[in-house]
Amino acid sequence: MDKNQLGIEMMKEGKWEEAAKIFMEEIEANPTDAVAYVNFGNVLSAVGDSEKALKFFQKAIELGGGGSAYYSAGTLYYENEKYDDAKTMFERAVKEGLHTSDNYFMLGMCLVNSGNSRLALPYLQRGVELNQHDSEGLFQYGLCLAQEGLLDEAIDQLQKCLKIEPKHADAYYNLGVAFAFKENKQDALSMLEKALEIQPDQELAQNTKTLLESMDQQAH
Repeated sequence: MDKNQLGIEMMKEGKWEEAAKIFMEEIEANPTDAVAYVNFGNVLSAVGDSEKALKFFQKAIELGGGGSAYYSAGTLYYENEKYDDAKTMFERAVKEGLHTSDNYFMLGMCLVNSGNSRLALPYLQRGVELNQHDSEGLFQYGLCLAQEGLLDEAIDQLQKCLKIEPKHADAYYNLGVAFAFKENKQDALSMLEKALEIQPDQELAQNTKTLLESMDQQAH
């Protein structure tokens, strides 16, 4: 096992100091190894040293670290809510050939957080096409579709999310809202009740359920 792989194993075990030591040894032995700079930056990012981590990602980019270096930098910007900078990095990662579900998902989420749901749709869609078992990807894609008024498509994605993660309270809540907009009160209430079974303190689900029930009573 080479040092980069060994360091990654340490990271998986949460042994950050050991991982950092291994990556630093690799950088000292091979100062042009872009992968080691990315990995060391990921350790720094994980322990909260964003500023220093970014310097290592930038060095990796200079050394031709490709898509993974841009992706790591993008993730760091995203975590610090710098969505425009993050979007630029994820777009560069795509240009460098990083066509992974995670990269497309993160690119979509940058646009969602910048208030551009419509522009986010193709990226979130591509993300779930590449990984159909990503419950969070399916959930966010479903939310985005709902925001754009594409309720049938949103319901389909949220139901797929629940097949993978049956206790996803927010997916049940948003399904309830989608059914309510389609004036299907029975299914809406059923979904909201399931959301509350999983997460009894979910105020949005409780408030929506109360509203639908009061409307039902007024109708009678």
